[in-house]
Amino acid sequence: MKELSFTRSGGKYKEPTLFVMQYKNHKWSRKSIPSTDINKYMERFNPSVSEMKNLEPFKDIPIVGFSVSSKGTYYFYVLDFEDGSGHMSYSRLINDKYEKPKKMSKAINTGKYIAHPFIAPDESYLIWDAEKEGENTPDIYISFRQKDGSWGAAINMGDKINTPLYEQHARVTPDGKYLFFWKGDVNVREDGSRYVIGSPYWVSTQIIENLRPK
Repeated sequence: MKELSFTRSGGKYKEPTLFVMQYKNHKWSRKSIPSTDINKYMERFNPSVSEMKNLEPFKDIPIVGFSVSSKGTYYFYVLDFEDGSGHMSYSRLINDKYEKPKKMSKAINTGKYIAHPFIAPDESYLIWDAEKEGENTPDIYISFRQKDGSWGAAINMGDKINTPLYEQHARVTPDGKYLFFWKGDVNVREDGSRYVIGSPYWVSTQIIENLRPK
């Protein structure tokens, strides 16, 4: 809880640039990461997608991103080449080997552009973003694990998070107190090209408890 990293791009940042903030001596300061060390820095927190794809069950799967539970279960989203959308799958670690990936149920895989999972360390809930029917931008959803092990219906996380803008990339901090996510909008230049303006936001994870079925 004493280090925060993010990227900026656009304007004077012609290429995505990594920023790392550290909390020391009761204040935040910026830490410089040489460009040659960025991948090593990022892999301190999560193995890369390419590293995951080197594992036997995942080698021929077009995995874009993932989240992993404390038990080592991977929850990941797969690119669907037919429409550019995606779906969510999972694979458990059993006897030190990963099982053949399984596509998740319709409770999760409903809508378009299903992506960016965050699995709770104890696998009691899953957060992701998707475009549901009638929506033109993604919202953030949550599903809670049921007593029988299945996943409950997707719950829109509500207007404290979701708006007509893009909401994506939800993550809960390691201490479980805060939910960070990205909010932004897509704009169109005169030449027809698209660009995105957005920023990170955060709320208390009490919002999760308020949505958890009693």
